[in-house]
Amino acid sequence: MLGSTHGTFTTDLRARVVACGEQPTRVAVHGVAAVEGDTDVSGRPLHAPVPELDRFFRPEVVAVVGASDAEGRPNTGITRQLLDWAGRVGARVVPVHPTRTSVFGIDCVASVTELDDSVDLAVLLVADPLPVIEQLAEAKVRFAVAFASGFAETGEEGAAAQERLAAAVGRSGLRLLGPNTNLNAFERFREDLEGPAVALITQSGHQGRPVFTMQELGVRLSHWAPTGNEADLETADFLSYFAHRPEVGAIACYVEGLKDGRSFLLAADQAARRGVPVVAVKVGRTEAGARMAASHTGKLTGADKVVDAAMRQFGVIRVDGLDQLQDTAALLARARRPVADGVVVYSISGGTGAHFSDLATAAGLTLPTLSRAKQDELHQWIPPYLSVANPVDNGGHPVGDWRGRKIIDAILADPEVGVLICPITGPFPPMSDKLAQDLVDAAEETDKLICVVWGSPVGTEDAYRTTLLGSSRVATFRTFGNCIGAVKAYLDHHRFTTGYRSPFDEAPRTPSPSFRKAQALMRPGHRLSEHAAKQLLRAYGIRVPREQLVTSAAAAVRAAGLVGYPVVMKASGAQLAHKTELGLVKVGLTSASQIRDTYRELTDIARYEGIDLDGILVCQMVPRGVEMVVGVTRDPLFGPTVTVGLGGVLVEVLNDAAVRVPPFGEREARDMLDELRGRALLDGVRGAPPADVDALVEVVLRVQRMALELDGELAELDINPLMVLPRGQGAVALDALAVCR
Repeated sequence: MLGSTHGTFTTDLRARVVACGEQPTRVAVHGVAAVEGDTDVSGRPLHAPVPELDRFFRPEVVAVVGASDAEGRPNTGITRQLLDWAGRVGARVVPVHPTRTSVFGIDCVASVTELDDSVDLAVLLVADPLPVIEQLAEAKVRFAVAFASGFAETGEEGAAAQERLAAAVGRSGLRLLGPNTNLNAFERFREDLEGPAVALITQSGHQGRPVFTMQELGVRLSHWAPTGNEADLETADFLSYFAHRPEVGAIACYVEGLKDGRSFLLAADQAARRGVPVVAVKVGRTEAGARMAASHTGKLTGADKVVDAAMRQFGVIRVDGLDQLQDTAALLARARRPVADGVVVYSISGGTGAHFSDLATAAGLTLPTLSRAKQDELHQWIPPYLSVANPVDNGGHPVGDWRGRKIIDAILADPEVGVLICPITGPFPPMSDKLAQDLVDAAEETDKLICVVWGSPVGTEDAYRTTLLGSSRVATFRTFGNCIGAVKAYLDHHRFTTGYRSPFDEAPRTPSPSFRKAQALMRPGHRLSEHAAKQLLRAYGIRVPREQLVTSAAAAVRAAGLVGYPVVMKASGAQLAHKTELGLVKVGLTSASQIRDTYRELTDIARYEGIDLDGILVCQMVPRGVEMVVGVTRDPLFGPTVTVGLGGVLVEVLNDAAVRVPPFGEREARDMLDELRGRALLDGVRGAPPADVDALVEVVLRVQRMALELDGELAELDINPLMVLPRGQGAVALDALAVCR
């Protein structure tokens, strides 16, 4: 019985993690801090390298290859901007031009070969960067930026050119940003703003512009990495780097495609370990969006459901719009850790409070009912006919005098309250001015988050432009939706990172005995029969029915006696994927005559359909339970993925499934079940007993172990149905399909 082995697999996994808990040895590879020997069972690293990009963002010497001061030429404007930027960061510029002696009064060198080894960064204003890359390697330049287009974003020929460029960079030892990038890394960043900053990563420079201009709203921005086509440096590199920068409070990303899914997750893991929030717009939710993303950056966008699940698994906050990106990143960068999850909505209008509260509750925020004692306290300053249970309606007039601050302080003093949100739907001076000032003053004296939604479409009011935006402690929004989304992300992020345990800590480091058994069953490039696929499951300790594979009617009768009546008979062959539709499954057989007749019927159908069989399965009849599906597929970005959902013949119709990227642990497996719309079926409905959820979780964990260990050999696995029996009775894989790579 599988039920008798509950916990053994997860316990073994945890034991391996403990055994590998020593501090890893770090070595320098390609200018990167890496981890020596800390790999999973497939040999893949379990820690993200952190590129040393300080000299990219703050170089001492910058070479501008193709520099110009000729009026009307594109390179002239770029050279001028680079000179301005270099002056701000304290860098010396060396122009490189084959025919000029100077550019903007600065002495030129004729060729990259004349550069000395002091150059930190080379900016390439040339149509073909490939020959220059090879020369830069000889000069020992550390970083280069290539603006040139015409690479992977243009199709197959451009992709081939980009591969040649990437190969040259790999040989050179330098790190390259681009090609098809722009000047965003060299923008003018305001230095008069204080507090934690937002670091920005974009694959389209224009899409980062709204986040960059948050500086005009008082939000500090520290870096902007426009990654372009990512022939070398990619989103993951900058994500790892920014996660280790002390001034960075949050990382905002605009992602069109991921160069490598695992690298991205390793980098996100670094951010989660350090508690640095990552907020991302990832395009490609629709087929049209995915096509556009591919044509723009030349990368795969991946199955969106897998991308979504992988990001949530590693704490990346995914948003849809650029306005949400800027609002959420700004809040997460600047807000202190919450002291409580409770949200109170405070307004001067009952209608506003009710509307906002409905939206907030629907989004999953917790709006606790204030205690009777707290309500009585608030009614000292608020008329007794107004509701102050939460939302708190003050009726308007109290905000115009000394009572306004008393109300705010009383709400913030409640230990269940961690967030106070005040929607101000329109300016109504002088009361709105007084309310804004009271909120700002209170924010300076509390460790709790205060949010204001300024609903005026004008946005020129002094209460908004000066009072609210002038505060680094109040989070100010323009829409209900963005405020609610940002607050939920803020609370979710801190819940996620409190006691965060990296999924990579769950990864097996060495193969299990099951792996060696399974390898003997694999047939490269072939699909396994049901019988062989079940042997694969059995190798990993997943329970299957008692069954025998037979090749004659007489053997079938003997097998039925051994298995025990009633039995199920099924055709078994590598070509068979959907046996039921062909009439190749018969259930509830109770006599020897039925067995003989069914054997002949199944073999006749197979012969008529032209299907080669390896035999007929005579199987134990398993009691009814909850039919589930558990499977493995390969995602082009993330590799093996594990899916669990409602199973049976309607699996495609129901489409009720959750997906994760291995490795993951028991908590994540249980979270997968909680995401299912049909989760209540496992708890028992209409008099049915609760299902053995522990056994189901055990199967999911064993399957993900299989996915990791057989990554190079298993292309697809489908257990459908997995019959989850009543609590304490286990789970049985009634059918299975496996495809070898």
